[in-house]
Amino acid sequence: MNRAALLVLADGRFPAGGHAHSGGAEAAVTAGRVRDVAGLQEFCRGRLHTSGLVAAGLAAAAAAGYDPLLLDEAADARTPAPALRHSARRLGRQMMRAARATWPSAELDALATARPRGAHQSVVLGLTARSAGLSQLDGAYAAAYESVSGPATATVRLLRLDPFDAAGVLARLAADLDHIAARATESAQRVLTEGVEALPAVSAPLLDIAAEQHAARPVRLFAS
Repeated sequence: MNRAALLVLADGRFPAGGHAHSGGAEAAVTAGRVRDVAGLQEFCRGRLHTSGLVAAGLAAAAAAGYDPLLLDEAADARTPAPALRHSARRLGRQMMRAARATWPSAELDALATARPRGAHQSVVLGLTARSAGLSQLDGAYAAAYESVSGPATATVRLLRLDPFDAAGVLARLAADLDHIAARATESAQRVLTEGVEALPAVSAPLLDIAAEQHAARPVRLFAS
């Protein structure tokens, strides 16, 4: 197993377009729900246990080789906010470009052809992990980590936080990341016998509402 590929995939410098998105952090800052390091940590923990868990489950199932088109439909069903569906597909399209250049595979090519406007980022991420020779658990870790590292990095810019403090937030979420990755992988292992209903379907209504409000703002620093 090529574990070094996981470092490349989880690296914030991997050109998958995430730098242009805040994962809801900008909307939370604008609304005054995130004002400092403590607020950022609670925001990231909440996001990890909701949308992060959903993304990790989808990524793990894709890494296991489950039909990515069915997973893409499942991702749609678990993403009620149009703004978030648009962002997920936009990020998926960018990740697909990076993945096909880095770890070319027939499976990535087939998904790109079937979803020319972009599949959900979590599904593409999982299929990328599979193409890189990584495991279901690796795919889950990559998705879970992305769900919190993006907002943490964005908040450094939004609130001028000390980057060391933002890194500390991610370090303190390590146990939560382990739990989410394990739970997502366990659910993905049941997909082959139970279907996509086995995957997490946790909701985060405030993130959905904030995403729609953010998309309507005429001036914003991040796309989402």
